[in-house]
Amino acid sequence: MNYRHAFHAGNHIDVFKHAALVLLLEHLRRKAKPFFVLDTHGGTGLYDLAAPEAERTGEAADGIGRVLAAAPEPDLAPYLDRIRPFVDRGRYPGSPAITAGMLRDGDRLAVCELHPEDAAALRGNFRGDARVAVHHRDGYEALPALVPPPERRGLVLVDPPYESRQEADRVGRALVAGLGKWATGIFAAWYPVKADGIARTILHHLHAAGIGDCLQAEFLRHPPDGLRLAGGGLVIVNPPWRFDQEIGRAGAALARIFGGPAACTIRQRPIPG
Repeated sequence: MNYRHAFHAGNHIDVFKHAALVLLLEHLRRKAKPFFVLDTHGGTGLYDLAAPEAERTGEAADGIGRVLAAAPEPDLAPYLDRIRPFVDRGRYPGSPAITAGMLRDGDRLAVCELHPEDAAALRGNFRGDARVAVHHRDGYEALPALVPPPERRGLVLVDPPYESRQEADRVGRALVAGLGKWATGIFAAWYPVKADGIARTILHHLHAAGIGDCLQAEFLRHPPDGLRLAGGGLVIVNPPWRFDQEIGRAGAALARIFGGPAACTIRQRPIPG
C-alpha cells in the first residue's frame, strides 16, 4: 500500500474515517474539561479537490460528492455539518482541519508530519491558531513523548500512508507504547483494507500486550480481492460509551448511500484469528 492523502482526499474511505473522528471528538466535547488531540500523520491538513492529484483519481466525486448528493441521513449529520463548508469552497479537510474546527478555547491539537514540504504546508494552514502545534517530526517517535498530556483526557489518531510492509507493525508498537504512557486515552488507528491482514497485525500487538478494551470498525465498498482498495477501518482502544452504536449507524447510512455490496462491520474486543 501507498495511501497518500492528496490522491484519495474525500473518497469513501475518508468519509467513514472522518465520520468516526467527528463522533469521537463530539464525545470529548460533551464535558467542559479541556482535551488534547495528537494526530501522528497530519499530511497537509487540507486538500484542493481541483488539484492534479485529486483529479487524477476522481475519488472525491464518488465519495463525499455522492454522500452530499444523497438524501439526508441523520446519522451522518454531525460529520456533514463539519465537512460541507470546506467542500463548498472546493476543499476537503484532513483530520487536522476537522479537529481544529472542533476545538474549544482551552483544547489543544498537536500534529506531526515528517515530509518537509507537507509539514510546511501544514504549518501554513494553521498559522495564527495558538491551539494547534505543528511538529516536523516522526509521529511514531513523537507519540510516547507527547503523552500523557496535562489535560489527561483526549485522543490519539494514528493515520499513516502504509508505504512499507512494516507499517502495521509500527502502528501496533506505537499504540502499545502510547497506551503504556497514557492508559486512559482514546487511541484510534486507521488502516486500509485490501487483503493483507493489516488489522490483524495491529490487533496482535494489542492483545500480546494485554490490551483488550478495543473496537474494530470497517467500511467496505466491496469484498477484499487483493487487487483493489476495498475500504478502510479503525482499531479504537478505550472507545467512548455507545460509540460502537453511533459509528455502526453512520456506517449503515453510508452503506445505503453507496449501495450494492457496501457494508459496515463493528466488532467488540476483536481477537486475531
